[in-house]
Amino acid sequence: MRKYITICLASLSLNAIAQTDSTDNFDYSKFGDAEGVKRYATQKVANQSPQRIFSLGYEYQGGFTMPGVKLGPLLPAFQDFQVEQISTIKAQANIPVISTNKIIWQMGLNYSSSKFNIANASINSFTSGINANAMTSAGINTILFKPLNEKNYLILQSSADFNGVFSSLKTINHQSLTISGTAIYGWKTSEKNMVGLGISRTYRAGSVLHIPVLLWNKTFNDKWGMELLLPARGNLRYNFSTTNMLQLGFELEGNQYWMNLPNSQNGAVFIQRGELKPRIMWERKISEFVWLSAQAGLRYNWRFDVMNEYNGKRDNQRYFSSNLGNPLYFNISINLVSP
Repeated sequence: MRKYITICLASLSLNAIAQTDSTDNFDYSKFGDAEGVKRYATQKVANQSPQRIFSLGYEYQGGFTMPGVKLGPLLPAFQDFQVEQISTIKAQANIPVISTNKIIWQMGLNYSSSKFNIANASINSFTSGINANAMTSAGINTILFKPLNEKNYLILQSSADFNGVFSSLKTINHQSLTISGTAIYGWKTSEKNMVGLGISRTYRAGSVLHIPVLLWNKTFNDKWGMELLLPARGNLRYNFSTTNMLQLGFELEGNQYWMNLPNSQNGAVFIQRGELKPRIMWERKISEFVWLSAQAGLRYNWRFDVMNEYNGKRDNQRYFSSNLGNPLYFNISINLVSP
């Protein structure tokens, strides 16, 4: 009991000292930087667009043509269709696992479901399939930012996605799985400029590619900046303020989707879908950590090849290819961002 009373009295004394000894006017300038403390590069530049922890969005694509759809595996006949619209729900979460000045590691989940509305779709097995069942992608990803010192850093990213036109959860299979990854080595020359070079395995153009990548985030002044991860996306940024910004640029999206098609060569086909989206995007803070994002632009068809083989590339592996029309689109999302 005596020890307990002593501890309580000591705690009250420390609390009183803390309340009476204000540090509001304390002069820290007499102290220099701690010697021997290693500094590390940070993952952002000044005024950069906020990093999203959670995002929920809706995208609408207007009507366009879908020409040259094959009528059957043994028939040399093709037919043109009209897509009235595509409606897409998108969700993404990026959860920090470790966040220190020495390492940042995040795990993420992503989901996207595109519902096609095709006129007279029932007269063809392919169009009736994607009209009845959404083109869905769901997966997991991880990203590691490792600063090596004050100027150099590494970024490692990988993802695994199940993509397909699934009639039920039971139809999800290993052939709908795609694996992607990126490795970047970079230099942060100042708080306003960071550059990185690397290599990526990606399905963004619809089929698997192994390509070099360029990361370049630069803030020119309080108003202007750019955010590039080429060839995946690039934006020129204008900051009305730190919580209100406009971006003009593009993004390349896509993946390979498995689809059950009983009368095809192997009972299934693989839709290699790639889209280039020139766009204008507005982002604004609406509360403490909640931002609104709205974008509009053109959905340009990069690739819509339907293959008989997983990761098919040769002409003799192609079921058919369609040169889709290029509609306007808009996208709106609500985002929870990091501080």
